[in-house]
Amino acid sequence: MSLEYLAINFGIGAILALSLNIEVGFTGIPQFGRVMAALVGALAAGGLMSRIAAAIFGLPWGAEYAENSARYATVINSALAVNPLTAVALLLVTLILAIVLGAIVGYATAFPALRLREAYLGITLLSFGEILRSILYNYTPLIGGTKGLSIPDVFRFLHGFRSQSAIIFILFVVILMLAIAERINRSPLGRVMKAVRDSELAAEVYGKDIGNIRAYALIIGSAMASVAGALYALFTQTIYAYQFSRYEFTFLPWAYIMLGGVGNNIGVVLGTLLFSSARMIIVIYKYEISAVIPVDPVWLEYLLTGVVLVLVTKFRPKGLLPERPAFTLSRRAIESISRKAGSSG
Repeated sequence: MSLEYLAINFGIGAILALSLNIEVGFTGIPQFGRVMAALVGALAAGGLMSRIAAAIFGLPWGAEYAENSARYATVINSALAVNPLTAVALLLVTLILAIVLGAIVGYATAFPALRLREAYLGITLLSFGEILRSILYNYTPLIGGTKGLSIPDVFRFLHGFRSQSAIIFILFVVILMLAIAERINRSPLGRVMKAVRDSELAAEVYGKDIGNIRAYALIIGSAMASVAGALYALFTQTIYAYQFSRYEFTFLPWAYIMLGGVGNNIGVVLGTLLFSSARMIIVIYKYEISAVIPVDPVWLEYLLTGVVLVLVTKFRPKGLLPERPAFTLSRRAIESISRKAGSSG
């Protein structure tokens, strides 16, 4: 159980941190509303895919589904247990919907990013996330409001290996997202993003459209974070608006990239792994630790998280793996081109 807890927290956290690194680490956008894109991904799983599944199996899919989602999800799960192709199709549909909705949210948040900077933009993005959470919490037809919504289990056909297979799939998505983030890092787009981060004025002098670059970063980052939210909802088989807290889906991803190294994708994944492992140890041994440290176990995780961030900021401000120059071509290829150019001259 402890390894399962670690794997799911690492997997979801790594995707969120990589998405945040594209916006914060590459482009310098103060993204304090990460929870919004994650919640939109969960909405794709709960609000859309659940209803698509209900329609496929001849069940009510409108407002009535939100009121009786637990009963209908049980019926759908029984059908998915013997229909693996339908289950896989619903999984792919969920991820596609999450990517599309996440990209739309990223594009929408790009408009205030054109006019606002630094703390003003960060507060605005944070507010957007809180507004969406409040709407989903109070508007019942979408995801059941205060009661939440049960989501069909697209991994049900795997029977006894359901949790393990879901975790393996999530870790596969982490590898895929890491590859995408690294590809962006080594691409011309990635270099322009970092130029905007380091000096918007210099980037404008070279003819770069700052608004478009910030929009690209927000669209890509939000789409990736939306996938994380969808996977989390599919794994837990529920969606509840306040289940997606600022601490879990905004603050912790910031902690991951600060610990690992802002702008370094490998460092971000490493920071996520280390922080997730520390959280697991705290959760398992919090009562034993609280016997030594006179602190209420409920607050122990938050306290130690803050202490870690203070220590990292003080002694390793660039993280465990600081950002390094990224080359579009490998060093060997660059040296080969240089030798050829020298011999031809």
